[in-house]
Amino acid sequence: MSRQLEVRNLSVHYGEIVGVRDLSMSVANGEVVALLGANGAGKSTTLKGIIGIVKATSGAIIVDGQDVTGEPAHTTARKGIALVPEGRRIFKRMTVRENLEVGGVTRSKAEVEQQMDGVHALFPRLKERTQQLAGTLSGGEQQMLAIGRAMMSMPHFILFDEPSLGLAPIVVEDVIAAIRRISRDFGIGGILVEQNVDVALSLANRAYVLSRGALALSGSAEELRGSDRLREAYLGMGI
Repeated sequence: MSRQLEVRNLSVHYGEIVGVRDLSMSVANGEVVALLGANGAGKSTTLKGIIGIVKATSGAIIVDGQDVTGEPAHTTARKGIALVPEGRRIFKRMTVRENLEVGGVTRSKAEVEQQMDGVHALFPRLKERTQQLAGTLSGGEQQMLAIGRAMMSMPHFILFDEPSLGLAPIVVEDVIAAIRRISRDFGIGGILVEQNVDVALSLANRAYVLSRGALALSGSAEELRGSDRLREAYLGMGI
């Protein structure tokens, strides 16, 4: 079944400050779309606006033709959108399994067990550490747990906010490989916010580039790789 997440003319304000301005973008199931830009360009605000953590000033969020604009995060999660937040934000005093169970709180017991098997297949180390406190995991394992927790809600789309942040290069490779498998094997659409442009474009099918909260550039990953216009937009210099 073809599924699509659409962002239509989204604007988000923090008082008088513009976080995102008139942004339109889309992602289909089984596709990874990168959202690029300099610090403060509006990337994380876009993800928060999509999931409902911050309220959109105007515009619409459409999931499979259904308008979910203005709905809180727990409702959009039930509609098929999950977030892997920047900094992971796992529950450190809970076990690995308990963290995963929290991710599946909207699902039946049978669905949770089925999805748990899928997460363990994707991240065998999490299965090995089922009863370990999450706060004792390595940074890479905590990122795996954050991604696994998002998958437990059986989403159609996952929003990844800086998944490589603070990780060693070899661990980044594992995380990116996992996101690729989530897209390919599970058919989940992904929006990837990532400061490492090379990593993002190696993974994504398409990319959108933000500058000062507005769309500056978009195109296929191949088109944007090495683009002077991408470099200018990424540095916040405009196009």
